[in-house]
Amino acid sequence: KGHALVFHPDFIHGTALGKHIQDYGFFSYQSNEALHLSERERKIVLDCFSKIRYEIEQAIDKHSKRLIVSNIELFFDYCVRFYDRQFITREQANAGVLEKFENLLNDYFSSDKPQIIGLPSVAYCAGELNLSPGYFGDLVKKETGKSPQEYIQAKVIDVAKEQIFDIQKSISEVAYGLGFKYPQHFTRLFKQKVGVTPNEYRNLN
Repeated sequence: KGHALVFHPDFIHGTALGKHIQDYGFFSYQSNEALHLSERERKIVLDCFSKIRYEIEQAIDKHSKRLIVSNIELFFDYCVRFYDRQFITREQANAGVLEKFENLLNDYFSSDKPQIIGLPSVAYCAGELNLSPGYFGDLVKKETGKSPQEYIQAKVIDVAKEQIFDIQKSISEVAYGLGFKYPQHFTRLFKQKVGVTPNEYRNLN
């Protein structure tokens, strides 16, 4: 026995919820990433559903839609709070995911995958860790303060710094070896993150 909240997208068009519903990242989570509610949280959710049901069962008036949408939004906001709690209470498990993420990137850049596949994407990393991109992104952000993309870029820069010291390689070869299609994109990212170009970094050291 359970409860489901189903509504047509048109129902929230033109409302405050309709304008920012994409901010609720949990819609892209997989079923194995669902919330595990405490008894207190379950009662709060059921209370939201009860208020929505009450409005639906009453005679419709000019206030009905606003009240229903407000309670749907309240339910979503509680879900955000409960997910924040879940990320915190599962800190040890999350640390394991981060360790696997770090190992995945280390293995990736130690292989020939960058030359074959290119730079690792967030979706690729999430898939390798059996997580949805949305849940993976929120987890990494909560644990590190960085988005997965920023985390990957930081790893790229770390690997690049090591390879730049190999004077047998040109900067273009370093860029291609890391998975960049165009060396200028590598140079731009490196300067953005480090403050100097790869060539300048090589000469400084």
